[in-house]
Amino acid sequence: MNNLITTPVTTDMLRGALDVEHTARGLLPHRLPGWARRQIPDDHLALAEAQPSGVRLAFRTRATVIELETLPTKRAYRGVPALADGVYDLLVDGGLTAQATVTGGNVRTVLDMVTQAVELREGPPGTARFTDLPARDKDIEIWLPHTEITEVIALRTDAPVSPATAGGRKVWLHHGSSISHGSNATHPTAIWPALAAARGGVELVNLGFGGGALLDPFTARAMRDTPADLISIKIGINIVNSDAMRLRAFAPAVHGFLDTIREGHPDAPLLVVSPVLCPVQEDTPGPLMPDFDGGTLRFKATGDPAERAAGRLTLNVIRDELARIVRQRAADDPNLHYLDGRELYGEKDHAELPLPDAIHPDQAGHQRIADNFTRLVFGAKGPFT
Repeated sequence: MNNLITTPVTTDMLRGALDVEHTARGLLPHRLPGWARRQIPDDHLALAEAQPSGVRLAFRTRATVIELETLPTKRAYRGVPALADGVYDLLVDGGLTAQATVTGGNVRTVLDMVTQAVELREGPPGTARFTDLPARDKDIEIWLPHTEITEVIALRTDAPVSPATAGGRKVWLHHGSSISHGSNATHPTAIWPALAAARGGVELVNLGFGGGALLDPFTARAMRDTPADLISIKIGINIVNSDAMRLRAFAPAVHGFLDTIREGHPDAPLLVVSPVLCPVQEDTPGPLMPDFDGGTLRFKATGDPAERAAGRLTLNVIRDELARIVRQRAADDPNLHYLDGRELYGEKDHAELPLPDAIHPDQAGHQRIADNFTRLVFGAKGPFT
């Protein structure tokens, strides 16, 4: 359509991002600030934080046609069937109304899962197009794909756009691993933190990073400096499956992470969540390795359970230590809370909804985790009430 109005995409249209990089084409949302990104030690976390899980455009309009031009950077793995294109969710007045995808874009192919050698093939921008929207004033949110780095280039509509109305809702700042990032969820508003945020009536800032919940001090400082009313950290699985720490280092690192958050949020409800059930790592240390036996990607733990006595970490060791730390600190910090992750996804859940790749839930699993989190945390007696 040639009669569409082009509205510059500005930083105040973006929610859920901690920083925005101005590129030659447009805007690239980031979930860690620039100073923190300069401290990232590996490409894995750099890519994860640039995937805009929980990031959305928000504006008000009467438009019935909306186009969003973007340049996605997609993931691929050599020898594995291509992943589906990332989904753009369009919400009208808070309700999911339409979805679209963008073909083309850049493709970043992992050539070797162990060495993480990659190949980047550049491609053209594309457009997510939404039509037949209600012809009335309405609040629009476009949630960007949680699986693709997304450079936002242009917003085109058939009616003028104005800033989104202030919602006055509390801000929930959440940090976690790949499950919080949204691994295996089918679209961005279906990741468990987005589902729980919608039910809890809060604004989500999602710092769930696939493979990147490692108690990094720069993440703690970013959380310290981010305005928030409610805070949660879901930690443990990445520390075990990367074999990054022993018990002696883990406990002080947790204390330091919590201390840093409390510097900026001394009184906010702060919830520590231990790992959900993951049978391959319950009592077996990492590192975790990919396993392509059978033609599909699964994961297996390769550590020796006998080394737990020497401080090697497993999920059960992590849970015991997190419970101890929170219990100790809560004596002086009444707004600090602990939740065993197996209350979100435990033995009964696993029997009904097994983990397809041995470590990540499918869409039904995300739904189950969101259901339980909403009930236990946002419910009548929950810490986020």
